[in-house]
Amino acid sequence: MSASYRGRVDWVDYAKGICIVMVVMMHSTLGVEKAAGENGWLNHFIEFARPFRMPDFFLISGLFLSRVIGRDWRTFLDRRVLHFVYFYALWVTIQFAIRAPGIAHEADWNGVVREYLLAYIEPFGTLWFIYLLPIFALTTRLTRFVPPLAVFLAAAVLESLKIHTGWTVIDEFCSRYVYFFAGYWLASYVFTLASGVQARPKLALAGLMAWALIDGALVFKGYSTLPGISLFLGGIGALAVVSIAALLAKARSFDALRFAGENSIVVYLAFFLPMAVTRTLMLKLGFIHDVGTVSALVTAVATVTPLLLFLLVRGTWANFLFERPQAFRLEAPRRRTLQPAE
Repeated sequence: MSASYRGRVDWVDYAKGICIVMVVMMHSTLGVEKAAGENGWLNHFIEFARPFRMPDFFLISGLFLSRVIGRDWRTFLDRRVLHFVYFYALWVTIQFAIRAPGIAHEADWNGVVREYLLAYIEPFGTLWFIYLLPIFALTTRLTRFVPPLAVFLAAAVLESLKIHTGWTVIDEFCSRYVYFFAGYWLASYVFTLASGVQARPKLALAGLMAWALIDGALVFKGYSTLPGISLFLGGIGALAVVSIAALLAKARSFDALRFAGENSIVVYLAFFLPMAVTRTLMLKLGFIHDVGTVSALVTAVATVTPLLLFLLVRGTWANFLFERPQAFRLEAPRRRTLQPAE
């Protein structure tokens, strides 16, 4: 069995830590490169990770759905729907409050209101992941009496069709649901893989080397987005991240990465502002000219700052930023009156 602390499975938090750093790195790197007008050395890793970066996040998100999917609707909706609705509504409002002057300058204040209301239909910016999680959970609950193989195959077909309607919810649902459902349906096999990796680390490292070569070859040859290949790379890439996380947990290394994973949604909710500010300052000051190095530093600041803010506000009136107050819960109060973002 995987080691745990405070009731958590440690390799799961390492996996989420890897995922959230890759997500922040992608947004930071692409933002810096767009502003600078050139690509940096970090762009190569961004492309390498593209096939599995979000698939692993969704697979991990589905792992523990079985704990609540059979509970009463009140409990299910509270933990898997309202929980994420609260954080989406809160942080889309915060983002709009910050970006409103810029939007108003391009349009007008009526445009700001329209954009804000539209954000509840078309997910705003980086928050689309939070928006989709309750939709995935509800879909899985409503189809739980359908043979799981049929659901998986249907989701795999949707991924392979490469549907592009222009609507984020539809497009990302079709592209990502297969990984979330796989995490839910095949959770026991994922945990068995993690245990096997920890028992045979040398064999696992050999497998990871083979995976990296396959992923890199298909990505840089331009085949990674083809139907079937993208699903294959997303699946084995997600399992590769699980394997890396299991090895890190066994070695008890990079505890900061585990902490970032334990609070990955904290980072996901709040990284946009420190990322934008750091990018702007570094490019304007110009004391570092290498685009890849700037991207790496922006990634570090954008990842660490939300965690520091989380620690700073914990236990204060501002705790509502990352923990859900009892007033926004359907369940009766337990020992805690607040529910963490994860």
